[in-house]
Amino acid sequence: MTHITSLDHIAIATKNLTESLDFFEKKLGLICTHIEELPERGIRVAMIPIGDTRIELIEALREDSEVSSFLQKRGPGVHHLAFATENIDHDMKTLKNQNLNFTNDAAKPGAHGAQVGFIHPKSAGGLLVELCEHKQTENQ
Repeated sequence: MTHITSLDHIAIATKNLTESLDFFEKKLGLICTHIEELPERGIRVAMIPIGDTRIELIEALREDSEVSSFLQKRGPGVHHLAFATENIDHDMKTLKNQNLNFTNDAAKPGAHGAQVGFIHPKSAGGLLVELCEHKQTENQ
């Protein structure tokens, strides 16, 4: 059994973070509370809280980033669903034992200091699924 507790965020790949933020903030009246660059992953993310979850906008910082090929193949749009977990290492091991494949062998650093792991779309009906564990002291 996994330690998944909630839907953490819905990630949307965008070619232009500024334009996307303009839509969510100026048109929909939502407020971005956090923007962060993850240079090792080649992405910039913006977090927009909505209810008990968040919208995460993801922009590629370089052509070889993990979101660049998605944008080239599919264009802007929903990139993945992320589920919060209390124990990512346990959950990744449990799901691997159920023959699910991950895009990475172990959890890696994500935005807001989270540890993240991605279930490969071929193991999840075509959907990229992220597991993320936040630090207990993290202010989300």
